[in-house]
Amino acid sequence: MSAPNKSYDPVEVETLKPEEIERMRDEALAAFAAAGSLDALHEAKVAHTGPASPLALANREIGALPPHAKAEAGKRVGMARGGVNKALAARQAELEAERDARVLVEEDVDVTLPYDRVRSGARHPLTTLSERIEDIFVAMGYEVAEGPQVEAEWFNFDALNIGPDHPARGEADTFFVQTASGGGSAVREGGTESGVVLRTHTSPVQIRSLLERELPVYVICPGRVYRTDELDATHTPVFHQVELLAVDEGLTMADLKGTLDHMVQSLFGEGMKTRLRPNFFPFTEPSAEMDMLCYVCKGESVGNPDRPCRTCSSEGWIELGGCGMVNPRVLTACGVDPEKYSGFAFGFGIERMLMFRHNVEDMRDMVEGDVRFTRPFGMEI
Repeated sequence: MSAPNKSYDPVEVETLKPEEIERMRDEALAAFAAAGSLDALHEAKVAHTGPASPLALANREIGALPPHAKAEAGKRVGMARGGVNKALAARQAELEAERDARVLVEEDVDVTLPYDRVRSGARHPLTTLSERIEDIFVAMGYEVAEGPQVEAEWFNFDALNIGPDHPARGEADTFFVQTASGGGSAVREGGTESGVVLRTHTSPVQIRSLLERELPVYVICPGRVYRTDELDATHTPVFHQVELLAVDEGLTMADLKGTLDHMVQSLFGEGMKTRLRPNFFPFTEPSAEMDMLCYVCKGESVGNPDRPCRTCSSEGWIELGGCGMVNPRVLTACGVDPEKYSGFAFGFGIERMLMFRHNVEDMRDMVEGDVRFTRPFGMEI
């Protein structure tokens, strides 16, 4: 048996020649460098490192070499594949870094810009305040009464002892309404013959309550009213009032004063007081203007030049509205015996109260519908 042929010169496989291995490696490196995106790099990776790539096929040819030639060929292929994998990892890191940087720029969100989601709404503060006032008096045993906004003159004026010659019954103060031929309504351009008005206060609801309910009557009447005022910072032709009526046996001005104090303390906090100043209203006798202790200075600015108060002009008091004992003529007009029953009433504007409680300076903000005004008041229910 002959010995191994040590001098055998193995036939070199073409794909394992050094120049071929070098060419395959350079092609792979060039393909990775030319890849401009991760998707393109993935395609180059499959083409140059996958099972069917040139270097992978060359690696399979190593088995065709004689044993003593396999080591050198395997070393060449292994170094080439290692260099290719290293270049692939480096290029992938570069492209991922570029992608992340691009995403930060393209998908950047400026949190100071208005967003496109539908913002949550907000209840109008007039509604919230009106319901809070209602809750105060409902807790005291009063009922909430409502009535039509288009009202007969008798309810709006006559039953309240407001005579035909009273200035408030003129077109300079009241919107008169006439019935149209089609059954609708239209504001009159002249004359007051229609006998129908847009109510100028919620007092007609008090008259209807006395006519429709059994005595005693304790009602609060919130609602929208109309006056021929120009819209400005302190006036509006359409505004809201809250009026109260209590008719029972033995009611006095002391009951009225106690009710006013309770309302003001519920709305503005403990320690708040009211005062009554003599005045005249056709529907109450005696009548008074009710003032509230200034909720800012609590009266400490009076006679104190070192501590002036803009809210009350350093007078110590803020005017809220009118009040008094129900005029016996009003009771008689509603079929109530003034010898047996007495009552008190008061009323004030909700817009004015809102301006006091929240330092609103311009009444136009309440009617223009700008959500930037209503949203800060939230969704309080």
